[in-house]
Amino acid sequence: MEPGDHVIQIPIDGTLDLHTFKPGEIKDLVPEYLMECLKKDILAVRIIHGKGTGTLRRIVHSILDKTTCVGSYRLAGEDGGSWGATLVTLVPLNKG
Repeated sequence: MEPGDHVIQIPIDGTLDLHTFKPGEIKDLVPEYLMECLKKDILAVRIIHGKGTGTLRRIVHSILDKTTCVGSYRLAGEDGGSWGATLVTLVPLNKG
């Protein structure tokens, strides 16, 4: 950690709101959060990236494309944030 950096504790509850994070933190945050969800047997995750210009959504989707524990993902429906959120289905960890 760099001087002035601080650790932010976020709840692992299946919903990750990216509004409070800097764009540079997203690349590591999303895969780490998904792994923590898997450890808690949370297989359905909602990532809130906002609507805006779509840049953050594209970054999130690019990360999801490269993350092996992601089974599938899609934009949320109207009741789940529409195109301001992405719903992710994770592949369960092998527990054998």
